[in-house]
Amino acid sequence: MRLLAATIALGPLLLLQGWHVRRVIPVLPEPPGAREGRMGSGPPLRLLILGDSAAAGVGASTQDEALSGQLAAALAPRFEVSWKLVARTGATTDDTLKTVAAMPREPFDVVVTSLGVNDVTGGVSPGRWLAGQQQLVTLLRRDFGATRVLLSSVPPMHLFPALPQPLRAYLGAQAHRYNVALQSFADATEGCVRVPLDLTQESVHMASDGFHPGPELYTAWAARLADRLAGSGPSASDPA
Repeated sequence: MRLLAATIALGPLLLLQGWHVRRVIPVLPEPPGAREGRMGSGPPLRLLILGDSAAAGVGASTQDEALSGQLAAALAPRFEVSWKLVARTGATTDDTLKTVAAMPREPFDVVVTSLGVNDVTGGVSPGRWLAGQQQLVTLLRRDFGATRVLLSSVPPMHLFPALPQPLRAYLGAQAHRYNVALQSFADATEGCVRVPLDLTQESVHMASDGFHPGPELYTAWAARLADRLAGSGPSASDPA
């Protein structure tokens, strides 16, 4: 109710701030580097990383510094990792569903997702967003054999330095609603885990645009995912 009231009362200001942010935030490129590979030794692990600009590594200078490269490197001491990155800037959950549906079928043991920020900024309701997440997990399990899906939380947008108030608080509240819904879904779905992303407390570790992770945050994110895959690390019910 409070969010609805805020939407009605602050609607014109929020729209103006959103337009301004899109104009002034610098557009950072997706970093160069391999988007698939194999490394490490140990039991084989087939890994797919899906999602948006954060999954694509925006804010890092190379893919080695980004999520995919750092996650593969973190897993390499324990697994022979065959990994693939399928991500693009601006991707929503619906976009990713269409992309995955069109992909050639190949088996993956684990899928890591990074989705939600573009849905939040696009005004997608938590219910519709969650329905897309459910469809995506069903598709990954049915057509790609994924037995584990690690659902990265929507980052705490109320901490993004690039966003002015009250837009920052508004989007942060919506991101929190997404994460509450995502936690309930993960709790009820075998093989799914929500992985918290309480990683933007220090704006110095954000990218220069104040909207994407920097390399230090990619390192922390990758370490948390690797710990979950190894069966340790923080509980999936940690705060978003």
